[in-house]
Amino acid sequence: MADKTVSAVVATPRTGTFNKNHARRVRVSGLIPAVVYGAGLPSVAVTVDPKVITKILHSDSGHNTLFDLSIEGAPAAKGMIVDWQNEPIKGHLLHIDIKRIAMDKMMRVSVPVQLVGTPAGVKTGGGILSQVLHEVEIDCLPNDIPSHIDIDVTGLEVGQAIHISELPHTASYKFIGGENTMVAHITISKAEAEAEAGVAAPAEPVVAKKGKQDAEKPAADKKK
Repeated sequence: MADKTVSAVVATPRTGTFNKNHARRVRVSGLIPAVVYGAGLPSVAVTVDPKVITKILHSDSGHNTLFDLSIEGAPAAKGMIVDWQNEPIKGHLLHIDIKRIAMDKMMRVSVPVQLVGTPAGVKTGGGILSQVLHEVEIDCLPNDIPSHIDIDVTGLEVGQAIHISELPHTASYKFIGGENTMVAHITISKAEAEAEAGVAAPAEPVVAKKGKQDAEKPAADKKK
């Protein structure tokens, strides 16, 4: 697969005491605090531009995006965002963790699963498509990370399912997890289930007519 480096991140080393006040000052300056680690090198506390990070997180490959990482006084490297924190109310980025990536070593990542098409069991069988697994873990080289894995579900009938063993396998990556793990299936709708079970619809309530009730009262009960 082609190199997925779509952006570059310039990180500036931080100095001083790393506490809440320090992090607040960094954010007031328009940057966010971050930590870079991995590839057998020491961890480095840095600051980065939140606009660049947000752009990466919202790209097609999301947090699996590889980018050029530049840190003052350190050799150039490839990086990947492995963790991030958002402010709970407005959603602003507060902190990120960046991992240095060795391009010649296998790594484990989670990749989104996308269902493609309308299943026959939904179109003509009245069933409901349920996606059980929205991400799958794979082992692969950094340049072979897919942005997502597409699954064609058009042939699924009611009662049928797709498992990890039936996903599109390639030589570029290896699925992690049980081969029998369910990814998606077609379930029968409640209405169809009741129809098959012969459950009758509730009867309409009978509204008694007052006039009729009066007419049926015994003559002794009527007011003379």
